[in-house]
Amino acid sequence: MQRRKFILATAASLPTLAMAKGNASAERPAKGFVIKANESRFGEKTLLGGKNPNDIKVSSKDTEGDLTIFEYTGNEKGGPPLHVHPNQDEIFFVTAGEFLFQVGDEQHKLGAGDTIFLPRKVPHAFAQLTETGKMFFLFQPSGKMEDFFRQLGGLKQAPTPAEGAAIFAQHDMQVVGPPLQF
Repeated sequence: MQRRKFILATAASLPTLAMAKGNASAERPAKGFVIKANESRFGEKTLLGGKNPNDIKVSSKDTEGDLTIFEYTGNEKGGPPLHVHPNQDEIFFVTAGEFLFQVGDEQHKLGAGDTIFLPRKVPHAFAQLTETGKMFFLFQPSGKMEDFFRQLGGLKQAPTPAEGAAIFAQHDMQVVGPPLQF
């Protein structure tokens, strides 16, 4: 009988334990917030390649690391090398321009209004095909992506492929191929 009482008492406490994570954090905001166009959460500016704003819209600090959302404004063609996130899913929503995405062995051309899901552990890359482009993208969970983009934005010049691969590795990603050719 004691075992049965223990099991029942444990089962009854599970909903409370499950909710405790969301209620205990001082990190999550107590109310919603608005980030205006061309602004970043906490007023931070990150320029990739010196001319491509990559603004944090929702920070990992807001979600206990569950989610990060960025707004990317591309002012040049091209994109990152083929790479893998072993622990994160990624979603892109294109708002302007055209982009070519590779997910595994498949390629997809996306334009304004299109969304693509990139599952963790699947090699992927994208290339901006138009002179300008814009998209929102998110990581779930956040991982080290905010710091990754901060580091890239702080570079004075483009990294060599080996330097780039090392930066990817420091942020829990692996480069597995070159950028997309288009």
